[in-house]
Amino acid sequence: MKIILGSASERRQRILKEMGYEFEVMTADIDEKAIRHNDPRELVLMLARAKAEALLSKIKEPALLITSDQVVFSNGKILEKPESAEEVRNNLESFTDYPPETITSVVVTNTGNGKRVEGVNVAKVILKPIPERVILELIKQDKVFDLAGGFTIEEPLLKDYIERIEGEKESVIGLPRVLTEKLIREVQVLP
Repeated sequence: MKIILGSASERRQRILKEMGYEFEVMTADIDEKAIRHNDPRELVLMLARAKAEALLSKIKEPALLITSDQVVFSNGKILEKPESAEEVRNNLESFTDYPPETITSVVVTNTGNGKRVEGVNVAKVILKPIPERVILELIKQDKVFDLAGGFTIEEPLLKDYIERIEGEKESVIGLPRVLTEKLIREVQVLP
């Protein structure tokens, strides 16, 4: 069955390819800031569901639609894509004392039988203190503004400051492999 990844994220696309899937990419044009919830797990599910709903009318043949969203949760706060250099700095400086958890949702919809399944995966990144010069370089590179919490474990400048990851590395990057595989299998089974 055809697979559609409802995400423009190069990281999610790479993970799905590494999982051995061939797929098309479609992007949902939704206002993510209009969808709010205080619970990070519920927020990412609401966003992934909204992406799926926005794309369903565009899909004209049976397919498996995979949508996802991610936030970072640290020090009791939901961190999305940062909007300023100060926000990036504050996030990165606080991560040593308040290890960031990536909260990632996956929603898989079978457009052929109408079945939809979903789940949330949480992973934690334990970081050493990040020097000011590294933070400034990250801000200068600008890509931190496209990342939940303003960081990624794939950033070469941060690699030396990652002490360990508690959970699945791919979940931190943006698409948890184990959860995604499980949901793909479940949605293919008729109710």
